[in-house]
Amino acid sequence: MADSGYDQIRTALLASYGDSGAQRRDSLGKADWKLAERAAFLRRLQDAGCRTLLEIGAGTGQDSQFFADHGIGVLATDLSPAMVARCREKGLAARVLDFSRPDLEPESFDAVHAMNCLLHVPNADLPAVLAAIARLLRPGGLFFLGVYGGDGTEGVYEADDYVPPRFFSRRTDEQIRDYARQQFEILDFHVVAREDAFRFQSLTLRRPAMSSARASL
Repeated sequence: MADSGYDQIRTALLASYGDSGAQRRDSLGKADWKLAERAAFLRRLQDAGCRTLLEIGAGTGQDSQFFADHGIGVLATDLSPAMVARCREKGLAARVLDFSRPDLEPESFDAVHAMNCLLHVPNADLPAVLAAIARLLRPGGLFFLGVYGGDGTEGVYEADDYVPPRFFSRRTDEQIRDYARQQFEILDFHVVAREDAFRFQSLTLRRPAMSSARASL
């Protein structure tokens, strides 16, 4: 992907999610609704016979460890070396990876999991990022995409308690579905009601088994 707005955002994210950010993330528990979302995706993986999973934006590897503990072969990836180090301390296969330029073998995973990381990607760059993720999935592979949505605005959240404050794109339900449909079939979309102002958009997606061009032959 050519240089873009995300290139500048990535530099700030590396600072936000450095050593102090990794320690903070590892000390946090998970809300019940997050555990439910994760468990539901695991059931889909098991039902579909998925054996390999790539987690992007893995953070300190809490979700990756969950899937690995249930027999899935996991590669945990994150932009932050500090986060990747935490994953490795848990015994996970992990590497530093920029999901806008994933240098991995095409069609090498049965599934991809992305929890609250693509909300840092501007709308202008999201189609290219989703296309890059789709290329890593085998045909028919599953993709869990979870993000906090909103009113369609994007920008740096000045009240953020991370330093430097992070960029967020708060997409509407219609926006996130439209972006997803460019590369994937939508198997499930729902919004998790929360007490705070953030709407969580949960999407379970599937890479089509064949391209539209092949399907028309």
